[in-house]
Amino acid sequence: MLSALDKELLHEIADLQGDPPEAYNIRKDGKGIDRRSMPGIEIRPKDDKPGIDIIVEPGKKGTVHIPVILTTAGLHDLVYNTIEIGAGADVVLMAGCGIHNPGDDTAQHDGIHEIFVRRGAHLRYVEKHYGQGEGKGRRVLNPRTVLLVEQDAHAELELVQVRGVDDTVRDTEARVEAGGQLTMTERLLTHGKQSARSNMVVELHGDGSGARIISRSVAQDESSQVFQPRLVAYGRGRGHVECDSIIMGTAKIRSVPEIWAESAEAELVHEAAIGKIAGEQLTKLMALGLTREEAEEAIINGFLK
Repeated sequence: MLSALDKELLHEIADLQGDPPEAYNIRKDGKGIDRRSMPGIEIRPKDDKPGIDIIVEPGKKGTVHIPVILTTAGLHDLVYNTIEIGAGADVVLMAGCGIHNPGDDTAQHDGIHEIFVRRGAHLRYVEKHYGQGEGKGRRVLNPRTVLLVEQDAHAELELVQVRGVDDTVRDTEARVEAGGQLTMTERLLTHGKQSARSNMVVELHGDGSGARIISRSVAQDESSQVFQPRLVAYGRGRGHVECDSIIMGTAKIRSVPEIWAESAEAELVHEAAIGKIAGEQLTKLMALGLTREEAEEAIINGFLK
């Protein structure tokens, strides 16, 4: 039975209100508490370690929810998920983790996801992180994603971290085969003394492979961020890396994009920018009756959309 707090966390990370209409697996405090498969989409627990296997049959369309919530201080949850998107399938996968830490000990979730997007399939993967709680204990999230995008397949990854996560290290590795396309969009906000690091390695293999990596981040107060994407092309691939950040207070941001070509046919581009909120933007909004704090919040919300 889900408590009011559980429902609040699920709404924050997965926009859930009540039971999901399709396939789902809900994990709470290190255990799977509810699960439902659907025709053509099977979710089953692993036999040898904590986690689940998700098998989507070729040509299947649908949505799968796999949220994780932690509500206990001092818990270190480690989970391994394997996701198989069959050839020609079209799937939305809603992941994410919400932590409510009521105590003084660290609450931590480490999720390892291995995802296979088979030939001609399309996957939209959304992963949202959120933290809250009245305790002084830290809220820590460390996701690792290993992704294969096969020939003529398309994967869209939307990676979001909103307020409340104290420490995170995100590791993402992706291989894109000939004709495959990958779009990764990361949106991140840190405040207080929070720290966040994102490491990405995307390899383009074969003619017509492509990737677009977009990062939007805001660092407030004394928080720190490091964004380090590496885009490598081994053939006639095309890729673009774009990193834009707003820095505020005494925060620190380090952006280290790298493009690496091992073929004369590769086309790779990167852009990076770090700066403060423009004064004229604040002035315009404050002239409309907003306070400075309200104007800054409006600008940040628009930037992170």
